[in-house]
Amino acid sequence: MSRYLILFATVLSLCCLSQLSAATSDEKSADKITPDSSYVIVVNQSTAEDAQWQKVVSALKAKHNASVITYKESIDETLAILKVQYPRYTCFVAQPDEVTVDFVAQVHQLTRKLDDDPYIDTFAGILTGYDAANALTIAKESKPLVIKKVASGTDFATSMVEEGLWYDELEKNKFVKKELGGKAVQSEGPDDTTQALVDSLNNYQPDLFITSGHATQSNWQIGFRYKNGYFVSKAGQMYGLDSNRKQIEIDSPSPKVYLPIGNCLMGDINSKDCMALAWMNDVGVRQMIGYMQPTWYGYMGWGVLDYFVEQPGRYTLNEAFVANNHALIHRLNDSSISAADKRGLSFDKDMVAFYGDPKWSAKMANRPKYYGQRLEVKGDLYTLSISLNKGADSFQPVNTNGSQRGGRPLIQFLPKRIKDVKIVAGGDLNPVITDDFILIPNPQTADPDRKYVVQFTAKTLLP
Repeated sequence: MSRYLILFATVLSLCCLSQLSAATSDEKSADKITPDSSYVIVVNQSTAEDAQWQKVVSALKAKHNASVITYKESIDETLAILKVQYPRYTCFVAQPDEVTVDFVAQVHQLTRKLDDDPYIDTFAGILTGYDAANALTIAKESKPLVIKKVASGTDFATSMVEEGLWYDELEKNKFVKKELGGKAVQSEGPDDTTQALVDSLNNYQPDLFITSGHATQSNWQIGFRYKNGYFVSKAGQMYGLDSNRKQIEIDSPSPKVYLPIGNCLMGDINSKDCMALAWMNDVGVRQMIGYMQPTWYGYMGWGVLDYFVEQPGRYTLNEAFVANNHALIHRLNDSSISAADKRGLSFDKDMVAFYGDPKWSAKMANRPKYYGQRLEVKGDLYTLSISLNKGADSFQPVNTNGSQRGGRPLIQFLPKRIKDVKIVAGGDLNPVITDDFILIPNPQTADPDRKYVVQFTAKTLLP
């Protein structure tokens, strides 16, 4: 088929998409919304022709009724077709040796070029695995994950989860656990938490695992300020190695997501022995993020907690990742930031990978949030209302552990793409309204006596 016929078929198929639901509330009806379901798979031609990896592409294509775009040398070859198709979701299927630091940066840069604004234009992810069989398992995962249990090697907001536990990387023997229906309780943990963290994976079976601290491509140093053990990867397998050099096997195949929010190099697939591939192959990880180089600024890693864990049930993991990148780009374009912040944000914006099927839904169990968001659409009139659930503290950080925490803008994704935006009310909140999301800079201090509402008119955008 010629390229022109492909483009014609693409435009025709998108013009025939059914109309979508017209209102969403993250507290009540988010799960009822069916967003624009256009889904594109981008894959190297040689990978698409490989018999085993072809099964991965076919599984995704069948699951999402997706179209496939191939390239020979660079993913940039696909830009013209992506601009025409303007997909809601884009999945880059790649063999592990294709996923380099440059490849991840190119994915970020390409997905910002589908229109004229500086933000990511499609929910994107890189689907890879230790081998094709591992990637196929990830591609076939279809049951949504509702995250109720969280285990972590660093402090996180236990108030925002149904149940969870964490061992402190900064303070020796500090252990915090929240039982279902209870409150977080601190107690004394072991000197070496390697066995305990392995047990949290093997026995506790968390839906989300969080780590921070020093790491390389092939190990995670559990303690940051005190002597502790390691997690080590080799040939697609993961095991614990305590401070006495005792090897502890990990057996945790249940589907989960992984956030190494403060770890260096956890996303860098530099060999078949790397951590990223072992998490996916041996520890049941279906989606994860990871820095491709040593992290020192932290905005793109730690901020995922601000959107995902600390606004429970509002975003899928991929949406939280994209929202955090939107926040980064918005801040980077602020002329008042310091030179140091500009350097840090510039480093982070293309340096963190998202691995997994971007449309697969992994969400925190819905819980009360610091502020509410409700989007109503009546004809061409859009109204985004923000409710204050914590009074004057509604826009304050939930948890400050880590780097570059808090102050994130409020972000609402739209159920369908729009154009010709005209703000009717709320312009004093300085909203940024693009074709697929609304961003309101964080007001910091909330005024309980005012209404936080942005209202605008817009037309539906047909690609």
